[in-house]
Amino acid sequence: MTSAIDVRATNTSIYPAPEHLALTANVTGADVARAEADPLAFWEQAARRLDWHTPWHTTHTWEPVRERRDGTLTVPKTEWFAGGTLNVAANCVDRHVDAGRGDTVAVHFEGELGDRRTLTYADLQREVSRAANALTELGIGKGDRVVIYLPVIPETLIATLAVARISAIHSLVFGGFSAEAVRFRIDDTQAKLLITSDGQFRRGAAVPVKAQADAAVAASPSIEHVLVVRRTGEQTPDVPWTAGRDVWWHDAVETASDTHVPEYFDAETPLFIMYTSGTTGTPKGLVHTSGGYLVQASYSHWAIFDVKPTDVYWCTADLAWVTAHTYSIYGPLSNGATQVMYEGTPDTPHPGRHFEIIERYGVTTYYTAPTLIRTLMGRFPDGPPAHHDLSSIRLLGTVGEGINPSAWRWFHEHVGRGECPIIDTWWQSETGAAVIAPLPGVSTLKPGSATRALPGLSTRVVDADGVGVAPGVGGALVVDRTGPALARTVWGNAERYRDSYWAAYWRQGWFASGDGAMVDADGDTWVLGRIDDVINVSGHRLSALEIESALVSHPAVVEAGIAGVDDAVTGSALAAFVVVGDAELVRVRSALVAALRAHVSAQIGPIAKPAHIYIVRELPKTRSGKILRRLLARVADGRPLGDTTSLHDATIPEEIANAVRRQIALASLE
Repeated sequence: MTSAIDVRATNTSIYPAPEHLALTANVTGADVARAEADPLAFWEQAARRLDWHTPWHTTHTWEPVRERRDGTLTVPKTEWFAGGTLNVAANCVDRHVDAGRGDTVAVHFEGELGDRRTLTYADLQREVSRAANALTELGIGKGDRVVIYLPVIPETLIATLAVARISAIHSLVFGGFSAEAVRFRIDDTQAKLLITSDGQFRRGAAVPVKAQADAAVAASPSIEHVLVVRRTGEQTPDVPWTAGRDVWWHDAVETASDTHVPEYFDAETPLFIMYTSGTTGTPKGLVHTSGGYLVQASYSHWAIFDVKPTDVYWCTADLAWVTAHTYSIYGPLSNGATQVMYEGTPDTPHPGRHFEIIERYGVTTYYTAPTLIRTLMGRFPDGPPAHHDLSSIRLLGTVGEGINPSAWRWFHEHVGRGECPIIDTWWQSETGAAVIAPLPGVSTLKPGSATRALPGLSTRVVDADGVGVAPGVGGALVVDRTGPALARTVWGNAERYRDSYWAAYWRQGWFASGDGAMVDADGDTWVLGRIDDVINVSGHRLSALEIESALVSHPAVVEAGIAGVDDAVTGSALAAFVVVGDAELVRVRSALVAALRAHVSAQIGPIAKPAHIYIVRELPKTRSGKILRRLLARVADGRPLGDTTSLHDATIPEEIANAVRRQIALASLE
C-alpha cells in the first residue's frame, strides 16, 4: 500500500492547443463534457463507429470484488456490449473495401535493408483471407491459441488479423526473445500453432531464428504445426525442418483462396493474450476480448491522434508490444488509416534512419518512445540534420513511460518545429488503450504531464487508504472508471488478476495501476513511474522518474536510470546510472559526477542527490523502451537478476556490473 510520495520539481511551461487544431479537431470540449455527463451513452456512441452484425442488448455490467463469509475475496467480472456480435478483422479490413476505399494504402512497409512493399486495403483483404483459409486447413478454429514469433513484417500483421478473423486467440512474442520466453508462452496457452520465420534482420545482419523456434516447441505436447515465413532466405540457408509438423508460409498461405467469408462472434470472445514483462515473477497473460477492446482502441486512436483521411501515421513500437496491438494494428486499421511499418532498429544503417523514413512517406503523426527521443536528442542536440524534410509532421506522440521535460521540449522544438502538439499517453498492457492523454484540439500541454483522463474514463491519485492526496503530493494512481478495453482476467489464473489489480482498493472498486502520480493545482496528472521505483531515503519517498528528469536536463546526460540500493546508514540510497552524449566526458568522471550531483540538488533539493553515480554505455530496457530499474538495483547490490527475458539486450546487466566495479575501483584510487 502506498503512502505519499515527495514531489519537489515544478514545471510552469504551458502550450495551449493550436487554434487551427481546435477548429478542426475530431474531439471538442463539448464532446468531453457530454462524455462526463453520461459515460455509458458515450461508449455506446463510440461502439456505433464499428460494424456490428448483431446489436448488443446490454452495454455494460460490472460485478466488483466482494468479501465472502470466510474472509476471502471474489474475482471481479465485467462485460461490455453483451449480446453483440462482430468480426474484428472485418472491421479492420473488409468494411473499408466495402465502402469503396479498397485502393487506399493500408501499410507502407520498409525493411531494415531497404526493401519496400505497399499494401492497400484490398490487398490486405486478399492476404488476410488467404491466411485465414490456410489456418483453417491447419486445424485452427475458434478459441485455439496461436503464438506468433515474427519480426515487424507484413506477414506478422496478416497473420494476426487472420487469427482474429477465425476467432482463434493470438499471442505475439517479440522476435528478439529467447527460446525459453517463447516456450513459456506456448506452454501457458497450450498453443496449437507457432508462426515463425527462417530468420530476421538485426542491425543489418541476417540472424537465424528457426532453431530457436524448434527449441521452444521441442517438449510441447500442444503444438501441432510450425508455420514458417521465409524472410532471410539464402542468407540463412540451413533451416532445420521437422517433416509433418513444419509448413512453409508460401506453400500454405500463398496457394490458398483469397476469398473468405467472415463469421461473427460474441463481443466478449477472447481476442488476444498479452504477456507482461515478468521481471519480478512469472509473466501474466492478460486476456483482452473482441468487442470492448476494439471499441476503445478504435475510438482512442481516432480521438487522440485526430485521424484525418490524408494522414500517414507511424507508431514505431514492435508489433508484439501492446502499444502496437492497439495503435499499429487494431486502432489504425479499424479507422481506415494509412500507416508506416518499419522492420529495423532506428540507427541502422545510420542514426537518422527514422528521419529518412518520415521524409520518404510524408509521415504526419509520429508516435514513439521517450527512450528513442532521448537517444536522438543525444545524437542530434541541435535537431535533425537539415537535409531531412520533416515538414509533413503535424502531431507527435510518446508512449512507454513518462517523458522527461527536457526531452519533451527537444522533441517539440526540433522535430515538431515548435508547433506540433505532443500526445503524451499513459496506459498499460492491462488497460488495453490509452487512459490519460491530451486531446489535440482541447488540451493545454505541459512538458512531462500526460494531462487528463480521456472521455469515458476517470483516474485519481490516492493514499494507502484510498483517500485523495492534495494537489502537488504524490500517491497511487488508480482508475476509478475503466473502459471496455480493460483486460478481463489473467489467462488460467483469475485469482492473480484479482490480487494484482483489484485487491488493494477492492472496497472502492478501483483498478490499481501500480504507478505513482501527482495531480497539480490545474487538475493535470504527472505520472511518477512505478510505485516499486519510489525510493525511501531517510524517510523521504522519492520518485525515480523525477530524479532521472533532473539528470537528463543536464546537457551532458542523454539518459539516466535511478535505483534504490542498500545503505548501512540510511537503509536505502540513490544510485544513478547515466548515459552521456560525449564519450570524452568519461575521462573526467569525478568532475562530471560532482557536477551532476550539484545539478540534481539545484533542480530538486539536496535530499535527491544520488549517493552513487555510474557512467554506463546503455541502460537495461524492455523492447518497449521501459527502463528496468529493479535490475539496476540488483546489479548494484550484487543480487540475482531473476527473469530477464523481456530485455532488449540481455548482455547489458553484466556490462553495467563490470562498469560499476571499474568505477568503484577508480574512485578508491582518487
